[in-house]
Amino acid sequence: MRKLGVDNKHRRSMLANLTMDLIMNEKIETTEARAKEARRMVEKMITLGKRGTLVSRRNVAAFLMNNEEATKKVFEDLAPRYKNRNGGYTRILKLNERRGDDALMVILELV
Repeated sequence: MRKLGVDNKHRRSMLANLTMDLIMNEKIETTEARAKEARRMVEKMITLGKRGTLVSRRNVAAFLMNNEEATKKVFEDLAPRYKNRNGGYTRILKLNERRGDDALMVILELV
């Protein structure tokens, strides 16, 4: 797991927020390193959504900081959409470098 220049609590919170934003908006723009880490979490949340059990619903809700809208969207919209797909729910499209620090910017979106 990448450290992303922040401590553990900040990193977990940042990844949860990126995951939540991607689930809600289905497309976000961020740096490449953050996108690659957020992709892991999004794939895990959708896989848990496909299981559809109470335990998986609680795990998704816990990771998404009890955001009811995002949890509901995972189980009611995304899980049925990717029912026949075995992983690979996201796509990373590369953009230009950010002007201030030359970090490679990407678009992370759901397929």
